[in-house]
Amino acid sequence: MRDLAQVGDLTAFTRFLRSTAARTAQLLNIADMARDVGVAPNTAKHWLSILQTSGLVWLLEPYHTNLSKRLVKTPKLYFLDTGLAAYLTEWSSPVTLEAGAMSGAIFETWVVGEMLKSWWHHGKQAPFYCYRDKDQKEIDVLIVRDGRVYPVEIKKTAQPGRDAVRHFTMLENLGLESGAGAVICLVPEPLPITAQVEAIPAWQVG
Repeated sequence: MRDLAQVGDLTAFTRFLRSTAARTAQLLNIADMARDVGVAPNTAKHWLSILQTSGLVWLLEPYHTNLSKRLVKTPKLYFLDTGLAAYLTEWSSPVTLEAGAMSGAIFETWVVGEMLKSWWHHGKQAPFYCYRDKDQKEIDVLIVRDGRVYPVEIKKTAQPGRDAVRHFTMLENLGLESGAGAVICLVPEPLPITAQVEAIPAWQVG
């Protein structure tokens, strides 16, 4: 990757890798990343494109509609190699990572990666989007197929409740036709949350 990016300052590039890993499952902010690393925004943008081309980073594009100007149009960043992300952010063991501040982000990243691979394995483009509005209401993943939207939340919990899906109703406000929803989490077996939403064990993803 350093060769592809024609990196002159290897220390800065390593800092950029660490900064990218630390921001997994967050909204992309190139300006902040460039400032933290100490490089120009164009340099950070170029390095990010190299990480995307190499398959190390994937951007989840935002769902948008001309019917609403309140939707945030910023993609979410995922550092798909969660083992490398943990190494770069200096978590020394699975135990410390599981109890640490990044555990939820790493779990979400892993789930999104498994969802992507299940589509890519069958030679299909993943029709995934994220949802976030200016009131900070968000849905982790929207799967859009045949004009219908299937909302997915990802939670590092074994006891998901209705609160986990409270933002699913925002889709109706946009006039979208919703399909069955899911909360991918740590439950041992599938179980219903509402009539339209089911909790799905993370081990079943992919």
